[in-house]
Amino acid sequence: MAESLGEKLRQAREARDITISEVAEQTRISALYLEAIEKDDYRTLPGGIFNKGFVKSFAKYVGVEEDEALQDYARIVASQETDQPEQETRSYRPEVLTDDSRSGSMLPTIIFAVLILGLISWGVLALVKYIQSQQSSVTGTDSIAESNTKPEETPSADANSNAANSNTAEPLPSTESIKLKLSTSADELAITSMVDGKRETVLLTGDIKEREFDAEESVKISYYKGSAEFVNLELNGKKIATPMPPENYRKNGFEYEINMSNLKQILQEGKIVFADPSASPAPSAENANTAPSGDNANVGNAQ
Repeated sequence: MAESLGEKLRQAREARDITISEVAEQTRISALYLEAIEKDDYRTLPGGIFNKGFVKSFAKYVGVEEDEALQDYARIVASQETDQPEQETRSYRPEVLTDDSRSGSMLPTIIFAVLILGLISWGVLALVKYIQSQQSSVTGTDSIAESNTKPEETPSADANSNAANSNTAEPLPSTESIKLKLSTSADELAITSMVDGKRETVLLTGDIKEREFDAEESVKISYYKGSAEFVNLELNGKKIATPMPPENYRKNGFEYEINMSNLKQILQEGKIVFADPSASPAPSAENANTAPSGDNANVGNAQ
């Protein structure tokens, strides 16, 4: 009796020491279909052109002549038509091209991909929150620094101007004499004063933090310029802005004078205005008690 197509294919496969699984993997045909072909049972196959394609691929891989295999298949189909007509229109399922053992392999891949996407999303959100917290921290630090600024300690030109404008509406104290009260917030302050031509040096320290100077004509005050920001002045009962050395002031000793010529202007403006040292020469020691004249008649003199 002649060998059937299935027996030829099986013997060729075994002669080459090839397993059904290997054929299924290389031809992308289900192992169940390959086993059915070896048994000459084509009822479980899709039918029609698909069966011919399976037979041709199987024969080619195991070394059987393709045309011969197709002829054998045609004879088998013809002999089986009387028993069970072949359904040419049977639907073809994609799984016939793959090994059944691989059908569940996509689930772990999908789960892994979802986990990776979740980790990436979490990382992006964490980075955004970190950047926002850093920006908020910087903004908060700037706000705290601005709120801790004390313009009273280092008055600006605008602050002095506002003080002067607010003081102009107040009635002026008496200008019959000069009553200057000087106080300090420094640990100690050495002051050299000249009141109506009388020179005196005092040291404000410890519990004694202020000193009053009464004069009929003039009061000249001198102290270290680095301590200027710690000094407060009250003139004839009215508080005036703390005098600060001009930018081009070069001496270590900061000196200014209040006299009967500039007293009223100082009380009106609430500050001591210094003349430009480059506009006119500074007064000499011989005429230190003489009130300035001309354009500088109403301003303090920075030495």
